[in-house]
Amino acid sequence: MRRRHQAAARGPSLCFGVMPAPPTCATITLKSDSFAESNQVPDYVRRMVREDANRVLEIDREAFPTEWPAPNFKREMENRLAHYIVACRTDKLAEESPEADPPEKGFAGLVSRLRRLFSGNQLPQATHAPQCDEVITGFAGFWVMADEAHITSIATRAVFQRQGIGELLLQSVIDLAAKLKARVVTLEVRVSNTVAQDLYAKYGFSQVGLRRGYYTDNREDALVMSTDNIDSAAFQARMRELKHAYQARWGAERYQLSR
Repeated sequence: MRRRHQAAARGPSLCFGVMPAPPTCATITLKSDSFAESNQVPDYVRRMVREDANRVLEIDREAFPTEWPAPNFKREMENRLAHYIVACRTDKLAEESPEADPPEKGFAGLVSRLRRLFSGNQLPQATHAPQCDEVITGFAGFWVMADEAHITSIATRAVFQRQGIGELLLQSVIDLAAKLKARVVTLEVRVSNTVAQDLYAKYGFSQVGLRRGYYTDNREDALVMSTDNIDSAAFQARMRELKHAYQARWGAERYQLSR
C-alpha cells in the first residue's frame, strides 16, 4: 500500500490545467483573477468516481512528483478496502465556452447542484458522472481494515492551497471513517513535514511510532500517527468544536461529510 501525505498548506508550485471535459460538457478554464477571492467560493466533498481518476492523478503527481509508481486510481476504486473522496468547487471559478449551453448560474444554480449532490447528512455516493462545471481542488484516500482507517493520501492543488481544503478533506475522512465503523484513524507523515503534523495533531493524532527510511525517494523517516477512539464522546465533542472554528474562519457554506 502506498502511503503518502502532503500538507494542505504546502506543495510544489506547478502550473494548473483542467483535464478536457466530456464531449457533452462545456470546456472549463480557470479564471486566474479569481484566485484571490477563491476562499469565498464554497467547496463540497463527495465520493470519487471513475470519471475523476485523470484529474485526481494530476493532483497526485503535482503533490508527490518524486514518488513512483503513480497510483492507478481506477483500480483502487475496485478495491473494497479503499475509499476516496474529492473536494470540488463549482463554476464560480470556471468559465464555460460560449458554444455550450451554460448551466444555471448564481446562488440558485449552486443550491440546485448541491441538492442533487447531497441528501441528508450522508456523503453522496456519486454514482453518476461528475458535474460538468466542477473543478476538483483536492482529494483524500484511506483504507479500512478491521477497525482501523489508514489514510493513504491527502493532497490539494497548489493553486488552491492555504484555503482550508486539506482540513476540509481531513474532517470528511474522519467523518466517513466513523460511519464505516472504524475506531481509530492512522497515517504516516514525513518527519520534515511539520505543517502536516501540526494539522493532524490539531485533530487528535499523536505519534505512536517511527518508520526509518520509509520514503523511497530520499529514505526519509516517517512518523506513525494515530487518533484515539473516534467514536468516543470526547473525540466527537472536539470534532464539533473544530468544525465550528473552521466554519467561523472559512465560511459556514462549505459542505462536509456531516453538516
